[in-house]
Amino acid sequence: MDLGTLLGIVSGFGLVIIAMSIGGGLGAFINAPSVMIVCGGTMGATLINYPISDVLGVIKVAKNAFFSEKVKTEKIMEMLIEMSKVSRREGILGLEKTLKDIKDPFFVKGMTLMIDGIEPAKLSELLDTEVEYIEERHRLGAEIFMTMGNFAPAMGMIGTLIGLVKMLMQMDDPSSIGPSMAVALITTFYGVILANLIFIPISGKLRTRSAQELATKQLIMSGVLSVQSGDNPRMLEQKLHSFVSPKERKSVF
Repeated sequence: MDLGTLLGIVSGFGLVIIAMSIGGGLGAFINAPSVMIVCGGTMGATLINYPISDVLGVIKVAKNAFFSEKVKTEKIMEMLIEMSKVSRREGILGLEKTLKDIKDPFFVKGMTLMIDGIEPAKLSELLDTEVEYIEERHRLGAEIFMTMGNFAPAMGMIGTLIGLVKMLMQMDDPSSIGPSMAVALITTFYGVILANLIFIPISGKLRTRSAQELATKQLIMSGVLSVQSGDNPRMLEQKLHSFVSPKERKSVF
């Protein structure tokens, strides 16, 4: 569980709810038609904008904002450097025994293709293509949430307009104007809350997760190609250090 995401949602909604409850009950902020307009309208507009398979698939992508296994780049670099030593000592085929220790499917794919004798240029092309499609899938997930964040306030405004129309139709009864205006504003409130505390922040977190994963994939790809070309382990280490921050640069030598 990502503590930052959980803490952000709990603190954000918690403080808003506390503020709403001060000076009055929460009942005034609960309105079923407003929820239907904002949630239904946002989902409907999103389904019009994207294929249904992409919208349903975004649910699986959303879990990356809440659950994410921290990638230990230091461990990956140590494995690549050790593979470089084995390759220079025993040859590329000597790396086959190391595959069982690798858990990352992308890493396994790169090593398998290298051991199978794929030429460096072709190997680089295949891994680049894999990274591009991973980036596209991540981009689509973040984009859908950002789109929902744009639609939600708009649906809130539509609900407000509906409420204002109802209010104007009841102008002959002054006592109904206040409640009708309150309901009209609640719809906008729902749209803004969903956009700024759920959809847009999740989109931002997914983009951050994507950047971190792609950086790791680039590190792996660079390492695999270096092992294939027979680079000196010390030179390989220096090359891999360029992918991490200075404080994470620890030499194995």
